[in-house]
Amino acid sequence: MANATRSSPPFEESRDYVQSLARGLSVLRTFDGDNTRLSLADIAGRTGLSRAAARRLVLTLQHLGYVHGAGRDFVLGPSVLELGFGYLDSLNLTELAQPLLEDLARKVNQSSSMAVLDGQSIVYVLRVPGRRVMSVTLGVGARLPAFSASMGRVLLSGLEAEALQAWLGQCRPVQYTPHTVTSLQGLRRIVDEVRMQGYAYVEQELELGLCSIAVPVRNAEGRIATAINVSMPYHPDAEREAMRDILPHLKLTAAAIEGCAPSHRLPAVCA
Repeated sequence: MANATRSSPPFEESRDYVQSLARGLSVLRTFDGDNTRLSLADIAGRTGLSRAAARRLVLTLQHLGYVHGAGRDFVLGPSVLELGFGYLDSLNLTELAQPLLEDLARKVNQSSSMAVLDGQSIVYVLRVPGRRVMSVTLGVGARLPAFSASMGRVLLSGLEAEALQAWLGQCRPVQYTPHTVTSLQGLRRIVDEVRMQGYAYVEQELELGLCSIAVPVRNAEGRIATAINVSMPYHPDAEREAMRDILPHLKLTAAAIEGCAPSHRLPAVCA
């Protein structure tokens, strides 16, 4: 009878327990709203791992895209989305921005989206479809090259000079259309212009017949956290129409998101 009531040993002591996986997940869990940037020493201290073990785990997660280096520190990367929607839930992006983007899409009668930067790509974290403009159907988790996308250029404008230089060093532009800017010097100049003017307009660089305009969404510290955009079909007067009829609504939507977003839930953009 005593044997029947004896409690089972902890699962952590069983043959089925994968310690390396648990340790890797513990590294990801060290990041939260109050700890968005951590050094190796911080990670080792918060996980109880040795610094050497923490370093191996962090470098592996960095290789897989789940964390990014930020100087001497590390931050979570958008590839955490691939584990599920936990990343979105932690940011409250869906609950917060969905109705605002839906309202924006109705007002301008076009599709609207939100994206974050992940390496050389932007990753869609929210999308409200409107009129079909692109030949490719986009949804949450879809990727586009950052260098030729309006949201990509907005997000790049939020990088510090050293990070932007490193990003450009990894960039290999592709000529998608006759209008695509592929010069790294030209891209650097465009990003500088976007930073000064506060928006990015792209016309037929990613796909013929497609235009888009994007603005940043900033965190409480004033740093760019995400970008939102509106896509529209090309016509000879598309740029003037975007500036006159769409950009004001985009800016108001970004301000609305910034105004009701918990400051600790909007980490700054990183390469």
